[in-house]
Amino acid sequence: MKEQQPSQASGSCAGCGVTLQTQSSELPGFLPKAANERDEVICQRCFRIRNYNEASSVAVDQDDFLKLLGSIGSTDSLVVHIVDLYDFEGSLISGLQRFVGNNPVLLVVNKIDLLPKAMNVNRLRNWVQKQAKEEGLRTVDVVLCSAKRNMGFERVIEALEHYRNGRDVYVVGATNVGKSTLINRLIRDYSDMERELTTSRYPGTTLDAVHIPLEDGKTIIDTPGIVYSTRMTEVVPRSFLGSLLPDKPIKPLVYQLNAGQTLFIGSLVRFDFVEGDRQSFTFYVSNALNMHRTKLERADELYADHRGQLLGGPTVEELEEIPAWTRHSLRVKRGVNKDVFISGLGWIQVNGTGGALIDIYAPKGVKVMLRDSMI
Repeated sequence: MKEQQPSQASGSCAGCGVTLQTQSSELPGFLPKAANERDEVICQRCFRIRNYNEASSVAVDQDDFLKLLGSIGSTDSLVVHIVDLYDFEGSLISGLQRFVGNNPVLLVVNKIDLLPKAMNVNRLRNWVQKQAKEEGLRTVDVVLCSAKRNMGFERVIEALEHYRNGRDVYVVGATNVGKSTLINRLIRDYSDMERELTTSRYPGTTLDAVHIPLEDGKTIIDTPGIVYSTRMTEVVPRSFLGSLLPDKPIKPLVYQLNAGQTLFIGSLVRFDFVEGDRQSFTFYVSNALNMHRTKLERADELYADHRGQLLGGPTVEELEEIPAWTRHSLRVKRGVNKDVFISGLGWIQVNGTGGALIDIYAPKGVKVMLRDSMI
């Protein structure tokens, strides 16, 4: 007697775009048979994220993502690249220009609501344009916004209409930059679709390309977020993401330091001011992270004795799952304004102009670099 195969669900998930299936709960798109009766059919993973804020570790295959990205070059489209201002260098897709060919790129910079309110928007825009150019990205325009707080969204719509010229739109970005939040605003305002994409603070929420029809017969294609392992968000346990990622404006922390002092940012990163005149450093990191100052000569002992406890999270058990620290030695030259950027964590502004030697200890693989000061 022939063995009966598990039935395949039809269609794709309304939340993340992945093809639905009823065979394996371990694979993307799993749909319990009972859930097929729902008005809006979403996979089990999206259901859990929406209703229980529960994370799932299903990830999109990188080769598939690059294949999808590579196919954009042969189309005549507008490419909207969404980046996270809080993690700018960590969320910019390196080599995007190579994939999209001659198609225009509109750079949408999300999460500006996390910066202090006194920010000069024009100066910030100029900074973004300069950084993007240095990364080899040619943009037709830069739009600053906050999808979550509904800031600057009208400008996004105007730019989209202006540069699209009746073409399809591809939306690309790294995981967790707010792509789905932005797309949901577009669906609500500019499409007759009734469904919304699944949004959460967990990386990789959209697993497959989602096609959103526009009123003029064209389509917005929301692509899955590319996962960059160089971001702190990819190495910490998912239960710790709520502390790592700020969800309201950051209150910058200013420390006056002498050479030979150390600051711990939770138990995740160690900042050593090795050499230089007494000066101040401004820390732009989540205010849920614990900060602890000590002398450089005591730092090793303090970390060994108090990591995951006095120094703050992650816990000792969670730290076992995180890669060991790598040291990054950074020299800030005299007379320049620089940030120490730590991808997925934030940045530290060096306020003095007399130069400094700084050592950063961060989990192996996390991007650490000097850049021109944002603020």
